[in-house]
Amino acid sequence: MKTSILTSNQEEILKRERQWLTDLQQILNKLNLTEDEQTILSNSIKQLDELFLLVVVGEFNAGKSALINTLLGEVVLKEGVTPTTAQINVLKYGAKSNRVVEEVHLHYLTEPLEFLRHINIVDTPGTNAIIQEHQEITEEFVPRSDLVLFVTSADRPFTESERNFLNRIREWGKKVVIIINKIDIFETEADMQKVIDFVKDNGLKLLDIKPEVFPISGKLAMKAKQGQTDLWSKSRFEALEGYIEQTLDETTRFQLKLQNPLGIGGRFIKQYGDIVTNRLAILVDDLDTLDTLDRQLQLYREDMERDFEFRLADIENVLYDMEKRGNEYFDDTLRIGRFFDLLQKSYIQKGFEQKVVANVPDTIEQKVATMVDWLVNADLHQWQTATDYLKARKDAYQSKIIGEVGQGFRYDRDRLIDSVGRSAQRVVDTYDKTIEAEKIAIDAQMAVAGTAIAGGVVGLGAVLVALTTTMALDVTGVITAVFGGVMGLLILPRRRKAAKEELNNRLTELRLHLIGTLTNQFNKELERSVDRIKEAIGPYTRFVRSERDKLSEIQTDIVELERTQARLNSEIEALNG
Repeated sequence: MKTSILTSNQEEILKRERQWLTDLQQILNKLNLTEDEQTILSNSIKQLDELFLLVVVGEFNAGKSALINTLLGEVVLKEGVTPTTAQINVLKYGAKSNRVVEEVHLHYLTEPLEFLRHINIVDTPGTNAIIQEHQEITEEFVPRSDLVLFVTSADRPFTESERNFLNRIREWGKKVVIIINKIDIFETEADMQKVIDFVKDNGLKLLDIKPEVFPISGKLAMKAKQGQTDLWSKSRFEALEGYIEQTLDETTRFQLKLQNPLGIGGRFIKQYGDIVTNRLAILVDDLDTLDTLDRQLQLYREDMERDFEFRLADIENVLYDMEKRGNEYFDDTLRIGRFFDLLQKSYIQKGFEQKVVANVPDTIEQKVATMVDWLVNADLHQWQTATDYLKARKDAYQSKIIGEVGQGFRYDRDRLIDSVGRSAQRVVDTYDKTIEAEKIAIDAQMAVAGTAIAGGVVGLGAVLVALTTTMALDVTGVITAVFGGVMGLLILPRRRKAAKEELNNRLTELRLHLIGTLTNQFNKELERSVDRIKEAIGPYTRFVRSERDKLSEIQTDIVELERTQARLNSEIEALNG
């Protein structure tokens, strides 16, 4: 900072504020600061090492240039009733008068005037400037200013453009002094007081603090300085000049110089603190959404497992009925009265197949096919549920995300939800239930058969026919063996019991094999269904958790920045003590 040698305490405060601004910039960069905001923060850091910056703003013809000329005691800037300031003029101290055109709308003037040794002055185009570049450059200097002199005309105080501009100034937390120029138009003190009261009241409303207000006549003051001394008191310029000379002494300038970057930083902290809080609230709801989807998947799994148990029991009942028919068949067949029938193995085998096996293979195959369709439909329904839920989630929060800074958060979040939604919708749109069912059915057939036959996989019904036919042969073989000797009739009851046990053992083996295979296949398909949905939602899940962790860390950093800001403010205010 270009001023007299600072005390060690002032140096320490300056050092810590510079570090605070640097830390603030680094932390907020994680939230994608705009290029303009980056520039403002960078300029705030550089501002600490620059001279005190006094920025004069107001509508054209309010008398800004005349005010500056009067403060300097010389006509340095053009004055007139038309917009004479067509660019930003930055006045600085120099050994000789000079003008450097840095840009078309930005000029730097140097003058060998004592007032400019410690203060730079910025003269701006009107707040109602027609040329957009004027306003953009003006608004670039306002955040860098250490003090703003806001000039309004006594004949039309606080126009709409002035009120709008003051609102923007307030956002930056700048110290503002309001100057009512051209009071020489009033015929009575009462008329002037009405305007003063109006400006004070509206200044308080617009700035949220009671501003310093100075009614002056820049025209009379300049004439007084040029020799018409009797006009000096009428101009009321002495109060303003005294305020500037006394209030902007070295210590006060140093305080304002430090407080203004803190105000800029505070504005960013408030803005981005609100953004972080809002995004975290959105992410909390996002996490609830993910938890809801997890719960839905868990309920889906539990419902499927419960329903599957009922469907398995239905299949088991078919085999239990077969076992019951088998026992009844043996009781009816393996007896003395059926002696001649028992001598015909083919008769016994045919009877077993017709009365015991009957339509078991077809029935089981139909039940398994129904089970496969049920599984496929449930899988499709779960995809549709996830798709609809995510779409509703995005639509519900479109208007609740604040802070379109860098478009990062909204863009990334919406892109991921859209991507997940499209993936889920694509699954739903391309979900061919026939193909899905056929695939699951083939897997079940292969698992039950335990092998593949050349030319294709055997059908589940064919597998069961083969198993039950083999069973029939084994059982009739037992019956035939009974009549292999003379003592056969004596041991018929024992052989009947053996045949029942053989049937029961083979059916138990078949039931366990079939039920175990279907259960394993079901669990595999259910897990696949759940995993596919989780995999589709995965990018959104990872984004939400990653953003939550990042934003929580930034929120903690912002809280610490606020504490540091409060400590720096207290120490700066104490410099005058």
